[in-house]
Amino acid sequence: MSTHEKPTNGAGYVEGQPLATTLTNGQPGFPVYHRKFGNPAPLGLFSFASTTLILSLYNVSARGISAPNVVVGMAIGVGGLCQLLAGMWEFATGNTFGATAFSSYGGFWISFALIFWPSSGILAAYEGKPDELASALGIYLITWFVFTFIMFLATHKASVALSSVFFFLFITFILLAAGEFTGKAVIHKAGGAFGIVTAMLAYYVGAAGLYTAETSYITLPVVSLARSD
Repeated sequence: MSTHEKPTNGAGYVEGQPLATTLTNGQPGFPVYHRKFGNPAPLGLFSFASTTLILSLYNVSARGISAPNVVVGMAIGVGGLCQLLAGMWEFATGNTFGATAFSSYGGFWISFALIFWPSSGILAAYEGKPDELASALGIYLITWFVFTFIMFLATHKASVALSSVFFFLFITFILLAAGEFTGKAVIHKAGGAFGIVTAMLAYYVGAAGLYTAETSYITLPVVSLARSD
């Protein structure tokens, strides 16, 4: 590999040579990339989207489901661990925004799972006090609304697609919080509906990062918001 500096793409990753059909280690058909780090964003976005979609479907009572407990395993393993790993790798690539977002939402999903994990004793502490539990969950969700709104403001020079993810996500959080504070199922379901839209948008942005000119004949527009000099 040449010692000359290689150009970078718009995401800050070192671009490689055209794909080869074989590797020197004997893996046929496996793409060859010449970059310091791969792009962890699709992993983080797909992990976030998948876990959000499952919980949001529960929140709209899809197929009569009302208890979210089945999402606990998904929240720990995928929404939590995979996103946290993606966040750490974003730090390594120098992407502070991606690192902050993925690490924080990975932590969110782990904390959410712990709330509904019976062994944590969190729900048991509110046994017989449903109003207090609803208020506690509402405050928890409002906190994530505040964080998400801050992150949304940091997307205004990124792309329409990414900014849309955070816009619909902070709406999701505030609706879910309002549902807890008011006890109205219709508001809670509205939060679930916005969560489904958020998940679909996150899938789209993740796919846009995965389908590059190097790896796919498909490319997805994200509409850059960066001002041209």
